[in-house]
Amino acid sequence: MRFAVDAHAIGRHLTGNEVYIRSLLGAFAGQRLGCEFLAYVSSEGARGFVPAAIRARGIAANPFLRLGLDLPMRLRQDRPDLLHVQYTAPPACPVPIVVTVHDVSFLEYPEFFPASRAWQLRCTVKHTVRRAARVLTVSEFSKRAILRAYPELDERRVVVAPNAAGSEFRPISRQTAAAAVRQRFSISGPFVLCVGDLQPRKNHIGLVRAFSALVRAYPQLKHKLVLAGKETWYSDHIREAARRSDAAERIRFLGFVSDPDLLQLYNACDLFVFPSFYEGFGLPALEAMACGRAVACSDASALPEVVDSAAILFDPRSDEEMTRAMADLLLDAELRTRMERLGAMRAAQYSWQNTARKTLDVYYEVARGRQCATERVGSPSAALR
Repeated sequence: MRFAVDAHAIGRHLTGNEVYIRSLLGAFAGQRLGCEFLAYVSSEGARGFVPAAIRARGIAANPFLRLGLDLPMRLRQDRPDLLHVQYTAPPACPVPIVVTVHDVSFLEYPEFFPASRAWQLRCTVKHTVRRAARVLTVSEFSKRAILRAYPELDERRVVVAPNAAGSEFRPISRQTAAAAVRQRFSISGPFVLCVGDLQPRKNHIGLVRAFSALVRAYPQLKHKLVLAGKETWYSDHIREAARRSDAAERIRFLGFVSDPDLLQLYNACDLFVFPSFYEGFGLPALEAMACGRAVACSDASALPEVVDSAAILFDPRSDEEMTRAMADLLLDAELRTRMERLGAMRAAQYSWQNTARKTLDVYYEVARGRQCATERVGSPSAALR
């Protein structure tokens, strides 16, 4: 069998979407399988991230050209048994579709998106989900949200295959990591880390307020707040909030950072904070746990499901709760050590190999269903009906 994956996100700094598809392809390549994979990529450097066992094919980067013309043409040439996409499939797709919908935040919190982007996702995802043979998602929370958003979906068509922290995220020497962060980013001394694109649903402005309150309440803490994440249309609002904060001199913006840099940042920080209003999964929290860091995170959306009891939870709309969670972990070394241990155990329960196996089960189910349908249509008895 031949399975095709729309991997245009690779090499384009599309953060969660890129990590997902890159990790999935890596896990596919690590298994002994009697099938062939095609990965359709859109950037010059993307082929270097595609495992040698998977054939990479170039497609257009422009989404209108990619979805409207290039990808359908490639699919007719390559004739795979299905196409796996994230969120949006070509309007005229000649093969069965498996779609991953990480979350439906664009429906539940459209105010977190530019109006044009929210409208586009409403239209294209609805069209894709209705045509898809199967819908994959990354948490039970997201599955419930998808079924609420698209009540016509049969629940059996929605399959949960959770994300995982990549094997590159692991504990390393704190001293080595701190030295690397000092050299790479000129950050010295203790710091609190947050990772995520600078967009409204990540709640960076709330974190800036809570961190300022932390600094005022506990002057003995000398920590900086380090924000690692890609710039977006909303970045100026967050930067302005930081500039107006009375802790402005302690807040650092790093922009998009690579996985090797993230490894150093996770290991060097004293505490990882994830204050997001809405997450379909919340992978950075799990990555921080895999690196042995204590985590304080929002109690909203999928995060309690993902971290379970291995993090200190807070209401993301309460600056006071966020401040208290950070203070508890920074001031209580015993609590911090316990959460570090629990977090590492929790992260180890997730695996990209397990995710790949669940995803492949879906692929085979869809492909066999297609083959059976083709055989029925082509059989002599079908011709007589």
